[in-house]
Amino acid sequence: MFKPTLKNIFLATAMTLLSLSAIAQATQKPVLHGRHWMAITGKPLAATAGARMFHQNGNAVDAACAMLAATSTMWDVLSWGGETQALIYHPELKKVIAINALGVAPSGATADYFKSKNMDFPPEYGMDAAVTPGTPGGLMTMLAEFGTLSLKEVLAPAIEMADGYPIEADPIRRIKANVDKIKQWPYSREVFLTHPGEADEAPREGEIFRQEDLKNTLMKMVEAEQEALKAGKSRKEAIYAAYDRFYKGDIAEEFVRGSREQGGQITMEDLANWSVKLEEPLKTSYKGIDVYKLDTWTQGPSMLQALNILENLDVKSMGYNSTRYIHAIYQAMSMAFADRDFYYGDPYFPPKEPTQGLLSKEYAKKRAGEMKWDKNDPTILPGDPYPFQNETNPYLDLLEQWKSTSMTGPEPGLTDKFLEDFYAGTTSIQAADEAGWVVSVTPSGGWIPAVIAGKTGVGVSQRGQSFVIHEKDNPFNVIEPGKRPRVTLTPSMALKDGKPMLSFAVQGGDTQDQNLLQFFLNVVEFGMNVQEAVEAANINSFQLRNSFGDHEIKPGELLLNEDTPPYVRRELMKMGYKLKFAERTSGPINAIYFDWKHGSFWGGSSNYGDDYGISW
Repeated sequence: MFKPTLKNIFLATAMTLLSLSAIAQATQKPVLHGRHWMAITGKPLAATAGARMFHQNGNAVDAACAMLAATSTMWDVLSWGGETQALIYHPELKKVIAINALGVAPSGATADYFKSKNMDFPPEYGMDAAVTPGTPGGLMTMLAEFGTLSLKEVLAPAIEMADGYPIEADPIRRIKANVDKIKQWPYSREVFLTHPGEADEAPREGEIFRQEDLKNTLMKMVEAEQEALKAGKSRKEAIYAAYDRFYKGDIAEEFVRGSREQGGQITMEDLANWSVKLEEPLKTSYKGIDVYKLDTWTQGPSMLQALNILENLDVKSMGYNSTRYIHAIYQAMSMAFADRDFYYGDPYFPPKEPTQGLLSKEYAKKRAGEMKWDKNDPTILPGDPYPFQNETNPYLDLLEQWKSTSMTGPEPGLTDKFLEDFYAGTTSIQAADEAGWVVSVTPSGGWIPAVIAGKTGVGVSQRGQSFVIHEKDNPFNVIEPGKRPRVTLTPSMALKDGKPMLSFAVQGGDTQDQNLLQFFLNVVEFGMNVQEAVEAANINSFQLRNSFGDHEIKPGELLLNEDTPPYVRRELMKMGYKLKFAERTSGPINAIYFDWKHGSFWGGSSNYGDDYGISW
């Protein structure tokens, strides 16, 4: 007869507790619950900066701006010379407002200029990839128009960090991988290579990383604000005084001097003439849920197009990540991204994008009817949305020339270089408060290796590489001075019954709207909570033209999670897919779900990378 011993009782109790723990937490990170406010972003220190604003009675916009400043200072795959894209829900107006703080091509950056250098696309690095800085203007505009705190208060964490913070492993890895490029640029070399002459010149993890020039730049902005306040200016006017000092004053002069010294073309006029745009976002309705995205200067409408196509199918009955489901969303994304690659560009420049047709439900129904269900179609082409807005397509000749395999690149398969370009990262920011303000931001640009412009400490954005040079590659996105490139950056928001339901964004490059589409379907179709949805396995398609590097395309290449069952793998291979696997394929997505039944927030923070959330 078995006699229980103290050891056996202890082991049984421990196993029971472990089992209960596993049941209680089905995700790798717990759901983040909050009642009063929530702050989520790509770095723990930056999330803390957002929390500090809430502790100072700031709103979600103040918190988002503080997180933006902190991540830019930490080089979280962006810097102060990058670009900022945001959606803000205004609780008093009960509407979503779009923030366009994307820089523009500088004077001299013409298609002929790059053709004269025998380039097919603008380069990935250096001053020929530069657009004007957008993040400082975007931050100050959001703060002035919709925040409550002063610039001094919001920049305080970033100024402390510029004075010195313990640098983390990720920027160090990027520095080490780009030492040769960094050494080309004197101001970058001075900032990033903190151990000159040693075998390893990069910073050490945990080392106090100091950026004196950047600290001085941020303090000059605060100084301009404080002087304006002393002169009797309003809070908003004082913040715009700081804006002017950055884009028209001594900061601008040093930025221009330092960038032109290193071969750049940005002028004082380029900076002074640039401005942040407050826009109406684009939206579609998916089964009664209004989903909001930025305009065609981003890839955001491609997710709206994919949702319109999928609305014609019974997605839920297919089953999460079944063969048929994977094939359906792959085909829908391929169609939407083919349109993205041919029709998207800066709406402030001609030709006018056929946005009405692209987002037409009838156009989506036609595209859904073209889907092939027995095999992958690697030759999916852009459609013709013009008839769905009662117009004739002026680019039928270019459309005839378009071939989805025309830019497969010199090497077959998913090379390390292709994947590095394809997943080129950024960060994401989510903030919400009990007064109803909601902010979703996907900032980027000026990542390591960045050319730092003189003694400003500001890394110059490399976003110019997302332009094309030849009209045949996309007549709407040909580089031109003053024009914005079509970017991958794409914050998201969803409203149901007129109230916020989801706010979500993801870092990455061309995968962003792929992952966000699947996150949304995870919640809406498959009933996942927000943390389950951000951790759930996604697929990634490479059947779209890379927005970086050589703009390659890899039709039929498909990234799956390692846990994909053998029978699904076998069926997909029979359909012509070439499979690649990864341990985590979830994003990384950050998101907030609004629980109106209980009056609380549910936060989802990615389980890979350094994403982190704080709430109260």
